[in-house]
Amino acid sequence: MKYQAIIWDLGGVLIDWNPLYVFDENYFTSEEERRFFFEQVCTNEWNENQDAGYPIARATEERIALFPEWEKPIRDYYGRWKEMLRGEHPETVQLFRRLKQVPALRHYALTNWSAETFPIALERFDFLHWFDGRVVSGEEKTRKPFPEFYQILLQRYHLNPSEALFIDDNLRNVKAAESLGIESIHFISPQQLKEELMRRGFGSHYVHSDS
Repeated sequence: MKYQAIIWDLGGVLIDWNPLYVFDENYFTSEEERRFFFEQVCTNEWNENQDAGYPIARATEERIALFPEWEKPIRDYYGRWKEMLRGEHPETVQLFRRLKQVPALRHYALTNWSAETFPIALERFDFLHWFDGRVVSGEEKTRKPFPEFYQILLQRYHLNPSEALFIDDNLRNVKAAESLGIESIHFISPQQLKEELMRRGFGSHYVHSDS
């Protein structure tokens, strides 16, 4: 086994988080409204600013000042954030559980997540306490895909990039890891992840066992 560590993304891989659980087809009066909201008002880039440590309350008020007619959905973005946190992805969490049995293999979380909301996830999901270490963007004031964020984890836990495997559902983040010499898997589904792990030498008793 060439790997000393697996580095896991959380949202989209182990945890099911999606704003559309709040902003569904019944929230806005039209699909055009919803598209405008996510493309112009509460964008991914805006959310990632909070993931990198920008205060949620300040970000919310600043956005309302720019888009006062959108005040309710802007407030609901973080006001109803817990409803966006649907639950764990059970197949991936079970795979994580089995991979923890691989001798001498360590596991780390590298996540873009606001420091203000991450404690909610820590309380809700026991498996977040299984890691040998975590690096949370909101606590470090930087995030994926910036190289310094990956370097924080590598240096803090004394990891050799060539001996680590990174798993993330965002291709942008995968490419950033690969540029640092970290072999990566672009997560699509639990089954696809199992196949990728088998291809990299993980035994079927770790990947497919029900134990």
